[in-house]
Amino acid sequence: MLSSALLALADAAATNDGWWAWAQTELPRLFTQLDGFLLDLAKGVGPWTYAVLFAIVFCETGLVVTPFLPGDSLLFAAGALCATSELGLRLDLMAALLFIAAVLGDAVNYHIGRWIGPAAFSGKLPLLNPTHLRKTEAFFERHGGKAVVLARFVPIIRTFAPFVAGVGTMRYRRFLAYNVVGALLWVGLFLVAGWAFGNMPWVKANFSKVILGIIVLSIMPIAWEWWKHRAAAGSRG
Repeated sequence: MLSSALLALADAAATNDGWWAWAQTELPRLFTQLDGFLLDLAKGVGPWTYAVLFAIVFCETGLVVTPFLPGDSLLFAAGALCATSELGLRLDLMAALLFIAAVLGDAVNYHIGRWIGPAAFSGKLPLLNPTHLRKTEAFFERHGGKAVVLARFVPIIRTFAPFVAGVGTMRYRRFLAYNVVGALLWVGLFLVAGWAFGNMPWVKANFSKVILGIIVLSIMPIAWEWWKHRAAAGSRG
């Protein structure tokens, strides 16, 4: 199966526009038909699916310029793939690899932020959105160190949180502890949820709605923390 997939890719590369045609037709499905895209990928490249998903999770958490990549939905869909027995993908191996990808991604992002420093907020650096950075900074001010854990469950902020932690004054040892806990919860909850429920007919027919509901549920602890912060501020005022 793997050899046939590689031969197909080689045939596409042999034409001048083979890769570009594939990118135009298939890559948009990563955002519009994620479950179908991953299923076709797993059928085509087999165990190399682990490497592709590892790369996506690493980039979504580790590169401050790629917050648009799928995160929660990708983990849920990956869990559903592991529950499809004919694909031969193991849940334990998938969980271990994506956990490592999430931890490494945040660690790299932290060190990039530490290297760039406060200049990241100047608005003069290309591909860095100062508005997103300011919102993430305010998120840190409200939640302190546990923001690294909570941010795992909030799209966009998840990508910027380790970067802002590196720009700021959080020590790496403290950041690493929150990083590991957050990655364990994030990968574990979404992957197991996908494995348990992802192949139910109703879930497959309403995949985008299910993901939206999961995201809403996952940010409820943050909403609760925000409400407590506002209530405490109001009582002091």
